[in-house]
Amino acid sequence: MNALELKVPPPLVALVTGLLMWWAAKLVPPLALPGVARIAVAVVFAGVGVGLAMSGVLTFRRAKTTVNPTTPAAASALVRTGVFRFTRNPMYLGLLLCLVAWAIFLSSVLALLSAPLFVVYMNRFQIAPEERALAALFGDSFAAYKRDVRRW
Repeated sequence: MNALELKVPPPLVALVTGLLMWWAAKLVPPLALPGVARIAVAVVFAGVGVGLAMSGVLTFRRAKTTVNPTTPAAASALVRTGVFRFTRNPMYLGLLLCLVAWAIFLSSVLALLSAPLFVVYMNRFQIAPEERALAALFGDSFAAYKRDVRRW
């Protein structure tokens, strides 16, 4: 299973999860949610998700470190500013919020129950290897950051 570590870009994982959610939503009747409210809530979740992810990308760019999630060993800085003061993985959290927005839009509990698959995959095949690479690069500084700031 280590063959999957850092191999699939997180946006692709989110896309595949979104397709799985769409398929899951077709298996059961949608919830009877008011259309305008449902869409408004989905837009809010998606907006927060996109904003969070973009904030993470911009903060990495300002720090002049890699935003490529498949090469964490290429990081040139341990970023603890901006949104990274609150979450170590704002870009992944942003993708998750977009998936939740998608489930709300689909009006499907089954689709929503598919979102944790994204979290499980990301924790195992993306975040854990990233954290190993960052620990090797930044040692005690990264250990302190892990103590101070939660993952998701």
